[in-house]
Amino acid sequence: MKSGSRRGCELNLRLVASLVVVVEEGHFGRAADRLFVTAPALSQQIRRLEEQVGASLLDRSVHPVTLTEAGELFLPQARECLDSADRAMNVLDALDRRRSRRLRIGFINGAAGSLGREVLDSLHSEVELVQLDWTQQVSAVAGAMVDASFVRPPLPHLDGLVLERIGTEPRVAALPRGHRLADRDVISIDELDGEIQVASDSAPAEWVKWWSVDPRPSGVPVTYGRSVRTMDEQLEVVANGRAVAITAATIAEYYTRSDIRFVTITDIEPSSIELCTRQGDLSPAVRELRNAVAVVARRWNRRSLLGRAS
Repeated sequence: MKSGSRRGCELNLRLVASLVVVVEEGHFGRAADRLFVTAPALSQQIRRLEEQVGASLLDRSVHPVTLTEAGELFLPQARECLDSADRAMNVLDALDRRRSRRLRIGFINGAAGSLGREVLDSLHSEVELVQLDWTQQVSAVAGAMVDASFVRPPLPHLDGLVLERIGTEPRVAALPRGHRLADRDVISIDELDGEIQVASDSAPAEWVKWWSVDPRPSGVPVTYGRSVRTMDEQLEVVANGRAVAITAATIAEYYTRSDIRFVTITDIEPSSIELCTRQGDLSPAVRELRNAVAVVARRWNRRSLLGRAS
């Protein structure tokens, strides 16, 4: 494919987004299903992109489909273009929300449980909740996709973001029915030594290791099994008996299943629930949200002190 002097001058970001999906799936058919187009139409889109950039980007002769040398160089830079375009649109959406005193709050599994509900119930601003992937807990805030998010550290550090603790809750073991520990009310972490642990290749390694209690106090190495991307996938792996998982106690409230038991782990650090916002965001709705978090956090601290005293 010949290159021209005006290579890339009319780069179509929609076509770049299609390329990203093809690379993620490694297969035109699956990528086409995700994009709601036919495989031939998707192949034509990629051909148009290759004409625009003046280079072959995909090696179609192998399965799964892979990037060519040119594609390996092109895609990281093109992803930055997509991210910049998304951020440009996001900041305009955020401006509209700020003017109308609306909040878009991101969350992962369970929307921070009862503590999150206390916060949300006290707000006067209009609230839209957005389900985030595990990997988006802070990046969605940094990129203005959401105004704030309920997060569960440890998380990658991003400049310009503020974390405010709401409270904590115990971590629990998700076990398949019939597991040797499933009938217990509480267990210690060393009783999970030797069990295959659910993994997640898409989440930060620090986050996965913390939730898996890796390294273990006993020194026994943690063995990881199937990688998952969502809580639904994780619980399905557990229910099928292929691994166990460690998660927050709130999950037992939101994912009641007859084939899974949640058992409290008594001797590990609890899970922290925190609010993530942009440091310079002083909009009235975000200020109201931060104030609500501060009030709920004080209540939680009082309840915790009373609980320890009793």
